Amino acid sequence: MSNYVIEAKSVEKTLGRGAGEVRALRGVDLSLRRGELTLLMGPSGSGKTTLLLVLGCMLTPTSGSVTVCGTSTSNADREKLAKIRREHVGFVFQSYHLFPTMTAAQNVQLALDIRHERGARAAKKSRAALEMVGLEQKADVLPGGLSGGEQQRVAIARALVANPSVVLADEPTSALDGKNGQSIMRILADTAHEHDRAVLVVTHDPRVVPFGDRIVEIEDGLIVEDRWGKTDRPRMPRTAPFGA
Repeated sequence: MSNYVIEAKSVEKTLGRGAGEVRALRGVDLSLRRGELTLLMGPSGSGKTTLLLVLGCMLTPTSGSVTVCGTSTSNADREKLAKIRREHVGFVFQSYHLFPTMTAAQNVQLALDIRHERGARAAKKSRAALEMVGLEQKADVLPGGLSGGEQQRVAIARALVANPSVVLADEPTSALDGKNGQSIMRILADTAHEHDRAVLVVTHDPRVVPFGDRIVEIEDGLIVEDRWGKTDRPRMPRTAPFGA
């Protein structure tokens, strides 16, 4: 089994048409490895989120290739791209996208519903995912009764419940204070290190840099630097609950 979960080669992406046309990505090569948390950093408009959406099969590249767990997305139709996302990719966004009338457990279970997993087994998986992020005691609470940090942890549990190969997180700490941001990054770091997943975090938040195994800088649609992060990254023992 390859250690690379996603491989992008010579990826270009053009957005808009005519006078509004923008080359958001201009020949990007990037591979994401299992067991590694990669930070994708750059200024606003640099192409960070566009690259994340291309890697996650939400956008198709204008040219170049993307391979997810050995499956090429070239010439893939919407149905095939959706299948790749369902089987391999978990998403976490800045906005939590939780349904206000559903409990934390029910919000997590939605990720299983779209995979046609329902009933008692799905409910058990959802509660186990909440336990992984330290929220088992809030399983029956509505989003309105949760803090911002807790809502983000529910969103992470939803991304993890189907056991994806890669987690793609877009600015997951930008709406949070320092303490909650650190908690979220510990969860994402452990998702990579303890569960052998690839994790990509798009961010412009300098507070998260110590958590990165690898730091990729992007500017004007081009990767300008790709370096290893600190070797003394914050980590938690395997026996500790996620988010503790």
